[in-house]
Amino acid sequence: MIGRIQGTLISINAPKLLIDCNGLGYEVDVPMSTLYQLPPIGQKLTLLIHFHVREDLQQLFGFATDAERDAFRSLIKISGVGARTALAVLSGMSVNELVQAITIQEPGALTRVPGIGKKTAERLLLELKGKLAPDLGHGQNKSSKPDVASEITQALLALGYSDKEAHLAVRQIPADVNVSEGIKLALKSLSKG
Repeated sequence: MIGRIQGTLISINAPKLLIDCNGLGYEVDVPMSTLYQLPPIGQKLTLLIHFHVREDLQQLFGFATDAERDAFRSLIKISGVGARTALAVLSGMSVNELVQAITIQEPGALTRVPGIGKKTAERLLLELKGKLAPDLGHGQNKSSKPDVASEITQALLALGYSDKEAHLAVRQIPADVNVSEGIKLALKSLSKG
């Protein structure tokens, strides 16, 4: 089983990456959250891998963090949720947002993900309650970054930036900033792009 890949990023054709590992090229599908954290093409990268095997297909799914991979694995254990749907969920929301939606049982957060209807969202929340949230939510108490990041993201969205731009800018902000300073830093980084 493949658990980690370290190599050179050759190409990006979202959501698929091509990674060269000593002359062997691996195609790896990644969620948008991981895609935003990639180094430039030609640079080294390391991804945590979920090796997905079906009767007719073998796929590699890559993740920047253990939390993303654990969330993906929890999602695909749910009956009727395939790897593509799990990848779409993690592309449409961060792990912290997913944990928060599970904790407060808010299906609206999941229905914003393309392909997830209200009934599917409610079933996901019900089946993930007590499975995903305790494991991933535990680290949330150590830092207020998810709350600060969420507020900064909402402010950027209110200013007219896209989800992608807002999330990318928030990821570049240091963990110890307050909301107003974070917004200033995010706007500064967005103005450079």
